[in-house]
Amino acid sequence: MAYRVCFVCTGNICRSPIAESVFRARVEEAGLDALVEVDSAGTGDWHEGEKADPRAQYVLEGHGYALDHTARRFEASWFSRLDVIVALDLGHLKALRSLAPSAQDAAKVRLLRSYDPAAGDDLDVPDPYYGGREGFEECLEMVEAASTGLLAAVREDVEGQVA
Repeated sequence: MAYRVCFVCTGNICRSPIAESVFRARVEEAGLDALVEVDSAGTGDWHEGEKADPRAQYVLEGHGYALDHTARRFEASWFSRLDVIVALDLGHLKALRSLAPSAQDAAKVRLLRSYDPAAGDDLDVPDPYYGGREGFEECLEMVEAASTGLLAAVREDVEGQVA
């Protein structure tokens, strides 16, 4: 059975698609793509059915990441099939944990930057939506930095399931 990771931001058109693309590439580079599934969603349905923000697409493509994405809203029923739910900021963390059917499900929700030791106490990935391309570049840098630690944690969990 696949290990499932879902990244969650507000509308699922900026931060979470960036995180999904970067982490999917890391999983493939690590040779874990047959064992780990990666996707994303938003806490709200404002952009449901839309493609990722063009600025997110531009930044990802400029850094060699693939993106085939359609926005969707996170549903509480998904907790049962997901192994880890990665929130992009504290507001998402709180919203997701409030949706969790149990304490065990709430514990599946983690902040992305908690996997980056250099992040310190600043664990939010700022929303680039209302700014320019530089905000999307900053978002990508934060996601890339945290993806190394997240991959290590996922690898450990996957190896624990296989053993």
